[in-house]
Amino acid sequence: MIGRCHELPLARQAAVLGISRGSLYGAPRAVSAADLAIMRRIDELHLDYPFAGSLMRRDLLRGEDIAIGRDRVTTMMRRMGIEALYRRPNTSKPVDGHKIYPYLLRGLAVGRPNQVWARLAKVPVAKPLE
Repeated sequence: MIGRCHELPLARQAAVLGISRGSLYGAPRAVSAADLAIMRRIDELHLDYPFAGSLMRRDLLRGEDIAIGRDRVTTMMRRMGIEALYRRPNTSKPVDGHKIYPYLLRGLAVGRPNQVWARLAKVPVAKPLE
């Protein structure tokens, strides 16, 4: 598709195709066998500890005598499409369009056992024997 002998310059050819101009000059490098072994171990650790981020995975790998830094672990995780599973911020904020249910117990004096359950289920409650 991209021709170096074409009458259009490489930058214009890349713009027409909608690809990055920088991707024209460098060929992708193959992943080394050592990196593949580390990536396989990161994947195994992800199954055991899905909540672990790059720092914790780095420490787990260093505990197995694999000398690696956090940035390298982050790069490998990103390449594999792995990310830590944990609660994200702003998850308790309401979303537009969701129904807001009213609080049904406001102003109700709870004076006997199971009164609230009977009230919510709208089942008639027998009066307790006195």
